[in-house]
Amino acid sequence: MGTALLLPILLCVDARGNERMVDYRIVERAIPAPLTVQPGDPERGRRIVLDRDGGDCIICHVMPLPQREFHGTVGPSLDGVGRRYTAGALRLRIVDPKAINPETVMPAYYKVEGLHRVLDRYRGKPILTAQQVEDVVAYLLTLTQE
Repeated sequence: MGTALLLPILLCVDARGNERMVDYRIVERAIPAPLTVQPGDPERGRRIVLDRDGGDCIICHVMPLPQREFHGTVGPSLDGVGRRYTAGALRLRIVDPKAINPETVMPAYYKVEGLHRVLDRYRGKPILTAQQVEDVVAYLLTLTQE
């Protein structure tokens, strides 16, 4: 029997200025349901993980992206992450990584409450939109080689 947590709908404007936060349910260390109706696009997700003003995942993680010379080593390597985790597990790690590990230094990319030391431009707004989260999840699922 699993545990579930339903987070309330937050009525605030996101980083793009027009999308409301959607509610999501955490079930057994995952958010099994997509945040959007439209499926994630892996190519858009790849661009987001490289975007210094967006995901910028490569600043902390080693990734199979040779076009960027320097990769971070603070977080775990994302090589093969699409084989190790489900879409729901990846989604939670992007949305609210502290739900899994309260000591993590990884930021929450789709959360606006209970955060500390938030840049003014992100105060009250998520770093990524719901669609961008889904795009990043779709991209990470393509990373199946170790």
